[in-house]
Amino acid sequence: MALQLQLRTVTGLRGRADRIAKAAFRGLSFYTRVLENCEDEARFDETFRWPVASNIDGNEILEIQVFNYSKVFTNRLIGTFRMVLQKVVEEGHVEVMDTLIDDNNSAIQTSISIEIRYQALDGTVGTWNDKEFLETPSVHSEGDGRYPLETDSLLSGHRQSTDGSVGKSNQQSTERSFRRAGKGVFSAMKLGKARPTKDDHRKQDEPAVLEAEDLDRKVMRLGGGLDPDTISLASVTAVTTNVSNKRSKPDIKMEPSAGRPMDYQISITVIEARQLVGLNMDPVVCVEVGEEKKYTSMKESTNCPYYNEYFVFDFHVPPDVMFDKIIKLSVIHSKNLLRSGTLVGSFKMDVGTVYTQPEHQFYHKWAILSDPEDLTAGLKGYLKCDIAVVGKGDNIKTPHKANETEEDDIEGNLLLPDGVPPERQWARFYIKIYRAEGLPRMNTSIMANVKKALIGENKDLVDPYVQVAFAGQKGKTSVQKSSYEPLWNEQIIFTEMFPPLCKRIKIQIRDSDKVNDVAIGTHFIDLRKISNEGDKGYLPTFGPAWVNMYGSTRNYTLMDEHQELNEGLGEGVSFRARLLMSLAVEILDTSNPEINSSTEVQVEQTTPVADNCTGKMEEFFLFGAFLEATMIDRKIGDKPINFEVTIGNYGNQIDGMTKPVLRRKKEGGDGDEEESELLHNSSEDEVDEDGEMVSVSSSQPMKPLVTDRNYFHLPYFEKKPCIYIKSWWQDQRRRLYNANIMDKIADKLEEGLNDVQEMIKTEKPHPERRLRGVLEELSSGCLRFVTLADKDQHHSSRTRLDRERLKSCMRELENMGQQATTLRSQVKKNTMKDKLKQVQNFLQKLRFLADEPQHTIPDIFVWMMSNNKRIAYARVPSKDILYSIVDEEMGKDCAKVKTVFLKLPGKRGFGPAGWTVQAKMEIYLWLGLNKQRKDFLSGLPCGFEEKKTTRGQNLPSFPPISLLYTKKQVFQLRAHMYQARSLFAADSSGLSDPFARVFFTSQSQCTEVLNETLCPTWDQLLVFDNVELYGEAHEMRDDPPIIVIEIYDQDTVGKADFMGRTFAKPVVKMSDEQYCPPRFPPQLEYYQIYRGNSTAGDLLAAFELLQIGSGGKSDLPPIDGPTDVDRGPILPVPLGIRPVLSKYRVEILFWGLRDLKRVNLAQVDRPRVDIECAGKGVQSALIQNYKKNPNFSTLVKWFEVDLPENELLHPPLNIRVVDCRAFGRYTLVGSHTVSSLRKFIYRPPDKKAQHWNMTAKQLKGYLAMANGAPRSRPTGEIIVNMEPEVPIKKMETMVKLEANSDAVVKVDVSEEEKEKKKKKKKGGGGGGGEEIEEEEPDESMLDWWSKYFASIETMKEQLRQQEAAAAEAEEKEEMEIADGFKGQAKNKEKFKTPKDDKKKKQQSAPELPEKKNKQKIDELKVYNKELETEFDNFEDWLHTFNLLRGKIGDNDDNATEEERIVGRFKGSMCVYKVPLPDDITKEAGYDPTFGMFQGIPSNDPINVLVRVYIVRATDLHPADINGKADPYIAIKLGKTDIKDKENYISKQLNPVFGKSFDIEATFPMESMLTVAVYDWDLVGTDDLIGETKIDLENRYYSKHRATCGVSQTYSIHGYNIWRDPMKPSQILSKLCKEGKVDGPHFGPGGRVKVANRVYTGPTEIEDENGQKKQTDEHLALTVLRHWEDVPRAGCKLVPEHVETRPLLNPDKPGIEQGRLEMWVDMFPMDMPAPGPAIDISPRKPKKYELRVIVWNTDEVILEDDDYFTGEKSSDIFVRGWLKGQQEDKQDTDVHYHSLTGEGNFNWRYIFPFDYLMAEEKIVISKKESMFSWDETEYKIPARLTLQVWDADHFSADDFLGAIELDLNRFPRGAKTSKQCSLEMVTNEAELPMVSIFKQKRVKGWWPFVARDENDELEITGKVEAELHLLTAEEAEKSPAGLARNEPDPLEKPNRPDTSFIWFLNPLKSIKYLICTRYKWLIIKIVLALLLLIMVALFLYSMPGYMVKKLLGA
Repeated sequence: MALQLQLRTVTGLRGRADRIAKAAFRGLSFYTRVLENCEDEARFDETFRWPVASNIDGNEILEIQVFNYSKVFTNRLIGTFRMVLQKVVEEGHVEVMDTLIDDNNSAIQTSISIEIRYQALDGTVGTWNDKEFLETPSVHSEGDGRYPLETDSLLSGHRQSTDGSVGKSNQQSTERSFRRAGKGVFSAMKLGKARPTKDDHRKQDEPAVLEAEDLDRKVMRLGGGLDPDTISLASVTAVTTNVSNKRSKPDIKMEPSAGRPMDYQISITVIEARQLVGLNMDPVVCVEVGEEKKYTSMKESTNCPYYNEYFVFDFHVPPDVMFDKIIKLSVIHSKNLLRSGTLVGSFKMDVGTVYTQPEHQFYHKWAILSDPEDLTAGLKGYLKCDIAVVGKGDNIKTPHKANETEEDDIEGNLLLPDGVPPERQWARFYIKIYRAEGLPRMNTSIMANVKKALIGENKDLVDPYVQVAFAGQKGKTSVQKSSYEPLWNEQIIFTEMFPPLCKRIKIQIRDSDKVNDVAIGTHFIDLRKISNEGDKGYLPTFGPAWVNMYGSTRNYTLMDEHQELNEGLGEGVSFRARLLMSLAVEILDTSNPEINSSTEVQVEQTTPVADNCTGKMEEFFLFGAFLEATMIDRKIGDKPINFEVTIGNYGNQIDGMTKPVLRRKKEGGDGDEEESELLHNSSEDEVDEDGEMVSVSSSQPMKPLVTDRNYFHLPYFEKKPCIYIKSWWQDQRRRLYNANIMDKIADKLEEGLNDVQEMIKTEKPHPERRLRGVLEELSSGCLRFVTLADKDQHHSSRTRLDRERLKSCMRELENMGQQATTLRSQVKKNTMKDKLKQVQNFLQKLRFLADEPQHTIPDIFVWMMSNNKRIAYARVPSKDILYSIVDEEMGKDCAKVKTVFLKLPGKRGFGPAGWTVQAKMEIYLWLGLNKQRKDFLSGLPCGFEEKKTTRGQNLPSFPPISLLYTKKQVFQLRAHMYQARSLFAADSSGLSDPFARVFFTSQSQCTEVLNETLCPTWDQLLVFDNVELYGEAHEMRDDPPIIVIEIYDQDTVGKADFMGRTFAKPVVKMSDEQYCPPRFPPQLEYYQIYRGNSTAGDLLAAFELLQIGSGGKSDLPPIDGPTDVDRGPILPVPLGIRPVLSKYRVEILFWGLRDLKRVNLAQVDRPRVDIECAGKGVQSALIQNYKKNPNFSTLVKWFEVDLPENELLHPPLNIRVVDCRAFGRYTLVGSHTVSSLRKFIYRPPDKKAQHWNMTAKQLKGYLAMANGAPRSRPTGEIIVNMEPEVPIKKMETMVKLEANSDAVVKVDVSEEEKEKKKKKKKGGGGGGGEEIEEEEPDESMLDWWSKYFASIETMKEQLRQQEAAAAEAEEKEEMEIADGFKGQAKNKEKFKTPKDDKKKKQQSAPELPEKKNKQKIDELKVYNKELETEFDNFEDWLHTFNLLRGKIGDNDDNATEEERIVGRFKGSMCVYKVPLPDDITKEAGYDPTFGMFQGIPSNDPINVLVRVYIVRATDLHPADINGKADPYIAIKLGKTDIKDKENYISKQLNPVFGKSFDIEATFPMESMLTVAVYDWDLVGTDDLIGETKIDLENRYYSKHRATCGVSQTYSIHGYNIWRDPMKPSQILSKLCKEGKVDGPHFGPGGRVKVANRVYTGPTEIEDENGQKKQTDEHLALTVLRHWEDVPRAGCKLVPEHVETRPLLNPDKPGIEQGRLEMWVDMFPMDMPAPGPAIDISPRKPKKYELRVIVWNTDEVILEDDDYFTGEKSSDIFVRGWLKGQQEDKQDTDVHYHSLTGEGNFNWRYIFPFDYLMAEEKIVISKKESMFSWDETEYKIPARLTLQVWDADHFSADDFLGAIELDLNRFPRGAKTSKQCSLEMVTNEAELPMVSIFKQKRVKGWWPFVARDENDELEITGKVEAELHLLTAEEAEKSPAGLARNEPDPLEKPNRPDTSFIWFLNPLKSIKYLICTRYKWLIIKIVLALLLLIMVALFLYSMPGYMVKKLLGA
């Protein structure tokens, strides 16, 4: 189904220009080639083809645009032609000639002539009318090849990359051709990868063979300076790509990476908890990872405990197991030895979530605690912690976070990955398990047979149940006894927070057994793949769908060696079962009262699903043909071998099902009947009753033939065996189709990216153009996906996940397509790197989207069987070979010949055993619906006859059981094996004896063995004669088989060791082609060699396959016989292919050898270094006595050698160290290979550069600084902004550089500023007096630590700014991508922006310091890494080469290079073309003996004073059981060994050492400084925590001057005193002299001139008495701090600094054990001695006394009921503490019987404490327990806690409320009790905060709060208190008494009388009760009594009165 357009001509064009046309249909555009310089007519004559997946609608539009093409600017549109395709659809073929229209839709005179064809495809299968389509004029076809048009389309199927493993040359590049003609075109064709491009159409409809002159024309076109952006490179390579495309790419990596255990370390710091729910609790935190638990200490009586405890968990498990482990943090209340305590709240997440975070860690984040037992409750508090997961080789950078205040913002720092909402809700996860089928048998059949004999019943031998594990909980279904097809219909319900922080659900079918249950198969569901968190996202949903489970082979053994595979570790080697299940999630409404609030896992019954819910049962047909089986391992070569192919259980003959029940609807049946048929009938050609064939799933056994000593092959010559299998599966092909489309887009993208990276690496021109092409392909691919997926049929069996995934994939891809288009316009040379990163992200996203979670057809397994035993296998995903009529949807290997390497199953495949190939197969596979079967042979190489079974003879569609090839071609293969490099060390000497073995079809040959080298240059031609290949000739040309090259190490005894393997494709010449450029002779190329999964070197070789025609071999190009006789019969690589050589001189600087270990137990005494490169070399002088002086006496030697002109082909240089023993024996000590000489090649500086010879590199640097738009400035003038990064000091710096002018560098702080500073220092008064006085301590108060802390602040500030800037840039980028398409206007703006930004920066800079009002402390530079990384290892002229020895370990774990290092060679080298350039030799003072190494110091021994300063260590790995360590420092240098054991720091993981050590050392003997941190133990030896090694020698000799850092300012006294014995001016003069720089010339007015720069600066200095003196030192220092700007000699000098070095422990290689902050100064002993060391001893905490007076309380809630009167009252007292309840809690007296909540106390607490101002922490020392040996120092935040209690006589006191005040920032107290409210606690952010350290005295009212039943905060009282802070001295001068005691007593409180207990004073109490409490009651009673009496009297006297009245008495 396709639309084909032939664009013939465009006529009536105006002017003369380059023309290009673009045709677009359904979002997919093609470009024509560019026609250069054409006038009125442009003859394009090109054909385009759009494969269409759905019928074209009559009103769709085809659009053609014609442009004037421009290389530089965008193309200018001439006109557009649009055509509605109605006529085309009706007639199928239309020719049109019409005019174009311009932008305003008016016709112009330019007209266009086109022809369109369209053929719709109806019915499931139909074939093309191929003939008609191919007879377009542009095709000159040779041969009668049928070219199926579906071979290629936009997402061509054959361009498949391996799983991310495309190395730089595991494939063969075949564009040799274009290297010479035109610009070096990048090798695009790698191992059968055609690169579709905008020029794609050409590949589809031209046959492969273009005529030679046509090719040359193309090459010329390219050479003519065309923009490769429009003609992407591939259009040229279409010549050599596989047009017939019958082969797909093999996968080079052999070893499955999963399932290997690795080292992991999880470190968790629990810092503190806040807002814990509950009253007066004693919280403990339990940290649980997997099964391991650890606890913090208990903190008493607090709701916000501070722990700061560090825990480490070490694991050695496979990654999958590690990342599924759950980290659980729970807070437990009042746990002790007797009881387990009650859970307050917990938080859990899996390790994988942490590992996917940036830097693999969460730092200082707050975890939300919730109670899993009570879903309705809200959160239970927050826990602040750090969590980091480190694998081997990860290094964790501890972020220097901004100051603590920001972290108090809990909501902004929650412990959740990005994108997870803070308010997580509870949700139910319903996992429904319906049924399973195809289970293997899990019991021995002996018992079953006995039973059968006795009872006669035949049972299924498996008792399955399903277990689901999620988020640390497990649920199981019931067990279904004896059933291979169990039905469960149960659902397992998990209750978990949503979104969950656990990524995977593990579903396992297990077999229930009395002894132990074992897993049958395991499947993991990744929640990220079945849900989408976006705003249009969906909750996790799955199925109902089948999941396939794979694992070990199905035959039952008691001890299954591959059991791990069934647990889901490693790649399954066999189908185990499939399970029908579904998953749904419902968010709970926790306010609903009916809800069951337990989170226990529940299991309940569920309704079964309909049979057809998972899709309609369809009959699938799988066909396979084995074209070749070679490289069969010799161990299995003696028995006959056959191959079996299985899909699910179909085709499995040995251990499939005992009785396969096939549910399949008969064609005419009503669909209910199930029929059971046996899959393997007795004879192969039986046919079942439908007249259909029965499957043939295995080939006939055959005896292998010998290929060579190691390998056998099967004689599949002209007869190729076939297999075919019918199977029934639910039809869910759509899922796989969508995945295939995305996979193909991703493969194409990956390929393109690899090209771009290769271009960057090999420095090919214009990689950015290739990247633009890649983005163009990506965007058209994405649009194509949207159109294809859009027509997805809505059939009933689509699950919700299918619909949602489709929607989200379409959204994502549409979005990606737009972003790619936008990015394409932004790709420029300078933005290349960032854009490349973004495109990498696209790739990851595509791969993620393409992975389909709902399985359909199981994978196909190909097993090699010998003797009915399974030996080795290959697993082919079913989607890769699935057929579709739409090209894009077709599997990448469907109907293609694929090279497959069989591997050993399970663990046997690990390590060297698994790296040897078990067999190499060329196999052809096709899988599709049975009714689409007619095309299944279409992809096979042509020229065969089908051999069928007797039954199928006359049936055309009946599959063959073998193919008989009638056509064969004879070839000669020439393998030009030139050299290999960086091979694997296979011998104990650290070298190898390599030879290469080349395999092609069933032949193999070896190169010679070269002894003792890792970089063999074989220079050998291997000729394979009479290679027979079956099939059509032209197919061979496009698609030759691959060549396998294996490299071995020859051993004298035993068999050769495997060292690696690579693949190549030869360049093919047919007999009728000329052997001439551009394709021949082929070019040498690099192929990457793999060993297992790791790379193991490169092979430089070329391969050509020449057809032997009718004239025999005489027609082939001649082979030059061996020129050098001494090599015997070995043919060298012929001249046209071997590289062109020229003469180079290699100069070697021999400095010395270091740290040589013993060799064979003997010390190395007289070593020598041998250098060898390309067969030539030189030896160093002999070191006479290594112990006395390990340096060489002769420094520089040289040799001349012929090297290739092309630097990429340079051979490696070998450095070997030998020890000369007695009697002329030599022992190899170790060797090192310099694989690339590039960095040592000397390139003479550019003569055209500026006069003062500023190298181009520096110039570039400046241009970049000068705002990134060099175009926009006149050339000579450059602006350098020397403002320090963070504007702590204001320096307006302006440097103007002209070609020859003097530059003026003004570095000055303006006078007013100085005045201001002085005024401030004197404590300039004014409103904020107290504030300023605090901020600005005088000089005497400042010490080194002030400087250090100020610097750390600066560093954080810089980091913050960087982060902000990065974020801003990203935002801008995203905005641009979002806005996209605004083209020109935006670019113009962009040119403006850099300048504007500069201005902004300069404006904002000065404002910062004012704002911060921070006093100016001189700073140093704090590096948060080692100094070496900042200064390129100090290898500016002296390089260190590690000498290696010994084999590389086989398993990746132990293969650390560290263990193989046996010493280090120090030296350097310089490579240059002879003769040496003049400018060097003519230079003044040139010493010929030193060659290029002029001016290097002498290497005689030198004495140095080394001064090591250790500041502090952080995050040490705990060494003791209690999770702490007692660290001390040990320093080793040469013979000096200092152990500072007595000064260990007790129980501290972040110790501050603050010490300096002086050591005298002699370089070179003692140059490796080791600083270690040990853990002190009372008993036993001390353990090493970690150590760091520093090479002092390189630092000492480095040009960066790392001996003593240059400080920021020069002062001669105070805390910032100059440390170096040489003053800045002396240093400057020395540097100028050494660098031959003119200067320094100090001039008047504070100017100094160096070279052609003038610097200005201050010239006065104050001594300690405040006297001013003149000095040049400031000026000199200014120059030193900008030394890198000095032309030629300049480089950055090491500033005064502190470096942070990771501590490593050899027992745990690669995992950081903490970090050490330190620095080293070195002073030569022959210079004046330096001053005393700076005092960096830790600051002593300052002693303070806090006096708290509790005056009154008010509105305290009333707790007690009175016995007698029942009234509410409280016996109030107030408790307070500062350090902790244990140490210093103090209580007031009790105010008894307060009836109003008022209490009067007038009570004083006194808290003395030690306080560290800089860290804002209180320091306390105490013994941890009664058993502790010594006191431990703790640092805790300064928080005052006040609590109000109700005193009880007999029961425990009741807690009423509390308030915590952080003494550094707490709310100011309210003036009166009325104004005091809850706001003061809840709304801290908006209230004015005070610090007691600044205010000294504070008085006011504060609220007491507690939580009520609903966890809401409520006020439970108010306290009036006064806080008064005094230093210890002040406190001594004005003492005060505790409570109300002397001195300075407080008066007694005036308490109302009732406060005495009522029976002590009954009358008063009664009076009180009568008068106040019950007054009204009594009055009411009295009134009522009176009333009663009156009524009674009335009633009493009434009768009498009545009588009287009546009688009238």
